[in-house]
Amino acid sequence: MAVAGPQTTGKRLGLFNQLFRFVVIGGGCAVIDAGTYSLLLALGLPNWACKAVSFVLGTSTSYVINRKFTFRGASTGNTTAKALGFGLVYGVTFFVNVGTNQLLYLTLPHFALAYGEQVRYAICWTVAQALATLINFVMLKWVVFRE
Repeated sequence: MAVAGPQTTGKRLGLFNQLFRFVVIGGGCAVIDAGTYSLLLALGLPNWACKAVSFVLGTSTSYVINRKFTFRGASTGNTTAKALGFGLVYGVTFFVNVGTNQLLYLTLPHFALAYGEQVRYAICWTVAQALATLINFVMLKWVVFRE
């Protein structure tokens, strides 16, 4: 016998539970993003292109999983409006994420470490990802899925 989860019973998750789920799911999707970013950098693609592709893969995965397990409002209301809202939020977040990554890459000094360039890429990716995660949670919760 299957046990109904909070989404199927109509019970609304609290803010802490939603944020916790969002962060856990985001952590897994960040692995996809970071892995793709690193792989594409190793293949010699430009920094901005690596970040763009990795963002799309990680974010798309995050949206699909969070829609099902984090935000109750995802399954109610006008699905076309939600899809358009998703596109708008992630479009803005895409440019913020890729732009932040590239801006930091261009402005951070080269580190005098054995793995200096890798440290520089890691800092750029981490700051861009943190900013995108914050924007995504706020916009998904209170704009797209309106809880």
